[in-house]
Amino acid sequence: MDFKARSLLMHEQFQGKIEIASKVPMNSQDDLSLAYTPGVAAPCLAIAADPQKSRTLTCRGNSVAVVTDGSAVLGLGNIGPLAAMPVMEGKALLFKRYGNVDAWPICLATQDADEIVETVRRIAPSFGGINLEDISAPRCFEIEERLQDLGIPVFHDDQNGTAIAVLAALINAGRALQRPLEEMRVVISGAGAAGMAVAKLLLGILGGPRFAQDVILCDSRGVLCRGRTDLNSAKLEILEWANLKDVSGSLQDALKGADVFIGLSKANLLNRDDIRRMRPNSIILAMANPEPEIFPDEAKAGGAAIVATGRSDFPNQVNNVLVFPGLFRGLLDAKATKCDPAMYVSVAQAIAQVVELPTAECIMPNVIRDGDRVAQVVAGAILKENEKKAILAPLNA
Repeated sequence: MDFKARSLLMHEQFQGKIEIASKVPMNSQDDLSLAYTPGVAAPCLAIAADPQKSRTLTCRGNSVAVVTDGSAVLGLGNIGPLAAMPVMEGKALLFKRYGNVDAWPICLATQDADEIVETVRRIAPSFGGINLEDISAPRCFEIEERLQDLGIPVFHDDQNGTAIAVLAALINAGRALQRPLEEMRVVISGAGAAGMAVAKLLLGILGGPRFAQDVILCDSRGVLCRGRTDLNSAKLEILEWANLKDVSGSLQDALKGADVFIGLSKANLLNRDDIRRMRPNSIILAMANPEPEIFPDEAKAGGAAIVATGRSDFPNQVNNVLVFPGLFRGLLDAKATKCDPAMYVSVAQAIAQVVELPTAECIMPNVIRDGDRVAQVVAGAILKENEKKAILAPLNA
């Protein structure tokens, strides 16, 4: 029986993957009086007098809302909030398992940016952080930006979690091949939320160093180039830094001589002949889910030296699960009010360093074997960056 059939059976058997558990006993009249009335009045009044105490007197200090509108779920597309719920439950499960963060699936019955922003603002007092998930581009850029004043971190995992995981993979792929990352030409298939964020991180647009010589993005209509008249504002903006030689044409045209292919689009997009267009010993990150743009055996038949996917049943899984549990653990522990983009490079480097000696078959930590350690080092990287930010703030005042 395959994973899909087995997964259906598991979800039906357990009616989902998460549940609420009590932290305190409820076995006596005294327990009831402490947890509820009359004792509960004391923490209520303490929070009313000092709202910051809500972080220590309630579950808020360890709670994250996983918010979606179901418009861009995995590689399945706009399947709506009800169908998105299994993914959001899965995220909550991983938050708890690797970061000991209590995450709550919030699937919204709207795909209007204004309504999503307003809803998140109204529920924010219950949480210490917001993880935006599976919201399609370009609305996701606007929604994340408009929520940065909430006073708690707001992080769109499909954008920045993916970008961090990709950068970690490329750092170690470069180490394994002894090839400088900053000299590589990168082609990204998919110019949505994830593709844009990966490009921005690799090009240094978010404030860090430039990690690639050039990046060419492709959408369903071909290469993003300056001659196209059908590009939205986000795609036009990225061209100020990307596609320096103004390559035009198809994805296959973009692949000529490229060092790296990053797939964030759809299944079965490439074949071995497409890989042969690239530089010998190329790096392939085929991350479409649940099926990649090209399967590892086909990519290697075309001459790829390193192949990674987003799947757990192949070597080199490049997946956000290596990012978000530890990232929010660190943000919550630091009582951070924002997720600063300066943190992203530090987190990627921390993840990469968990693999001491990268090889073609091992450029990423294994989620099951290394997940706890990864979450710890990621949380540590966030705490260090937050401390650095606090030190620099008075100097820049």
